Amino acid sequence: MKLIAGLDVGTTGCKVTVFTPDGKCLGREYATYKTTRTSGVHEVDAAALAAGVKGVVDAATAKFGHIDAMGVTSFGEAFVLTDGEGNPLRPILLCTDSRGAEEARAFAASFGAERAARISGVMPSESYSFPKMMWIKAHEPEVFARAKFAMLVEDYVIYLLTGERVIDHSLATRTGAFDIHRLEWSAEILNAAGIPLSLFSKPVPAGTVAGVTPSGIKVVAAGHDQVACAVGAGAFEPGTAAEGAGTVECVTPVFRDIPSGIGFQKDNYCVVPYFGNYVTYAFSHTGGELLRWCADDICGRPHAELQSGTYDGPTGLLVLPYLAGAATPYMDSGAKGAIVGLTLGTKAREVYLACMEAVAYEMRLNMERLAASGVKFDRLVATGGGARSKLWMQMKSDVLGIPFDALEVEDAGTVGCAMMAGVACGAFRDLDEAKSVMVRKAGSFEPDAARHARYAEVFERYVKLYAAVRPLM
Repeated sequence: MKLIAGLDVGTTGCKVTVFTPDGKCLGREYATYKTTRTSGVHEVDAAALAAGVKGVVDAATAKFGHIDAMGVTSFGEAFVLTDGEGNPLRPILLCTDSRGAEEARAFAASFGAERAARISGVMPSESYSFPKMMWIKAHEPEVFARAKFAMLVEDYVIYLLTGERVIDHSLATRTGAFDIHRLEWSAEILNAAGIPLSLFSKPVPAGTVAGVTPSGIKVVAAGHDQVACAVGAGAFEPGTAAEGAGTVECVTPVFRDIPSGIGFQKDNYCVVPYFGNYVTYAFSHTGGELLRWCADDICGRPHAELQSGTYDGPTGLLVLPYLAGAATPYMDSGAKGAIVGLTLGTKAREVYLACMEAVAYEMRLNMERLAASGVKFDRLVATGGGARSKLWMQMKSDVLGIPFDALEVEDAGTVGCAMMAGVACGAFRDLDEAKSVMVRKAGSFEPDAARHARYAEVFERYVKLYAAVRPLM
């Protein structure tokens, strides 16, 4: 019997999950590594990440036997510069590292932000890879001079496992230097940035076999982690969207045509190639993390207790959920959170429920901004820990006014990787067959018209909250 697996490499740890081709999860192996976060410097030790990846792959094969194919997904933007033998020359810079901000602004001014966005699908920003490479070239010239390869985490891991330098299209877009129309590196952007094109790996579609390990595992480039989650949620058709209800709240809608106006990218939405269509990411830095903060630090009570009992929302409170800055559509790292409408009669549980509502309002805000550019969806498939909460799923359905499906599996990313691996090794004919086997629905939630109307009244106030609070903070 063939075994398929997903390798998901995150900022603080990596895991391999192993499946049989009938969708049974045999188990997983997990390893952690340290992330350094000081003022303006957010890095991961590349050697520690490499050791973690090797450890989980070796442990998984030792426990479960030979793995026929394994998909690799990773977080985006972060990259490592190496010498010609793949030895790291410095730590991996994370997307939240502020270095490269001046370079991004200077590039946008000289090259043209809108021109860059039309080519790459993203507005120039220090979040993406190439402005950080510009920073290294300017501030660590001896390191940059020695660099032969610039690899994001997906292609770095593939290189470690197979010796091949291959990156999929979705992760390549997170550099800010990939031409989404020609599906190749943008010589125009890289030349203007002073970054050699030769540093980068070969771009291929997600789901491509990138190489084979010495032990015979087919290694598949499974894409950016949000793309792998969308695959694991079975979201393939335009008009559908995957929701990752985890620490970060991320909605990944599928659409057919690139929006014609530049307003889409000005709202900080990206354009990512996706199996003949495109996806974008609408996200909030504080999804489940907002609830954790409220439950642990404000209420001092467990989530299950706070979510039990009567609720027929809305609470009437307004919570601005920007405790870690604002993501789309504002991308304002200086934004702060706020709770508005408190009285002496307000109970801790009401604040917790209002935090749940805030995440849903933020989703609706993004949904409406996307729709204004022509990217619409009428059904969401929810994954992650938050999908286990029937209260939250129903609340989101009521706020957005569309149906939600919740999946059995929390970790859709490794499922998506395994689905692509299964196609690569012949366990499945295609992703549609893989979906029929591995994507399992745990429940569905339909919007209630009366509650949707009540939430709509509160939402009209919510959309004004950021503009009201930002000048004060």
